[in-house]
Amino acid sequence: MGNLLVGAALAALVAAIVRGMIRDKRNGKSIQCGGDCKHCGGHCSRQAAE
Repeated sequence: MGNLLVGAALAALVAAIVRGMIRDKRNGKSIQCGGDCKHCGGHCSRQAAE
């Protein structure tokens, strides 16, 4: 029973993290591009589009 509770809690935590990452990606934020183009060095697709 304890293993089931720990597994469920871990699954909920992972789901919350993934949900947050998807929400950030939809809002234009991501791990690869933080939106700070002055520190990008010109390799950012966002800067190339401007």
